Amino acid sequence: MKATPLAIPDVILFEPEVFGDERGFFLESFNQRRFEKAVGKPVSFVQDNHSRSVKNVLRGLHYQIQQPQGKLVRVVQGEVFDVAVDLRRSSASFGHWVGAYLSAENKHQLWVPEGFAHGFVVLSETAEFLYKTTDYYAPEYERCVIWNDSDLGIDWPISEAPALSKKDQLGKSLADADLFA
Repeated sequence: MKATPLAIPDVILFEPEVFGDERGFFLESFNQRRFEKAVGKPVSFVQDNHSRSVKNVLRGLHYQIQQPQGKLVRVVQGEVFDVAVDLRRSSASFGHWVGAYLSAENKHQLWVPEGFAHGFVVLSETAEFLYKTTDYYAPEYERCVIWNDSDLGIDWPISEAPALSKKDQLGKSLADADLFA
């Protein structure tokens, strides 16, 4: 599996080796030793999540201010544009974002470490999104930065306003958000 740090080096794009022929394909979607070598530290996952969304749904930018979650995300059906935003005030990349196209076709995965907000927009008719998390979901600590915050300037590849949940409509600006040290 190829591991490539993005413009924010803590966020890593994983590209699996795919073995395929006329019968289909095989890939190793996760290997603890290789993953930890790429991220440079021990990581334990405690929860797997699966969501399905229709085209133009935007989920995020979510994070937990306590019990922060690292996320290893991938798409098994469809395509999304996936975004990680650095919310660590002490980081040189604080307030910066990186994005990657994840799809069933390219089979890429994105590591979004603790201290980042995470979100994605669905580009295909539907998408099924899987993610492993390093801590349990804790709704009392969940926070949301608004997807279109002008201070972030995320270049979402959409031409119309996305479909948002009530929670995501109420996201805060980066300036007003609870942040990490």
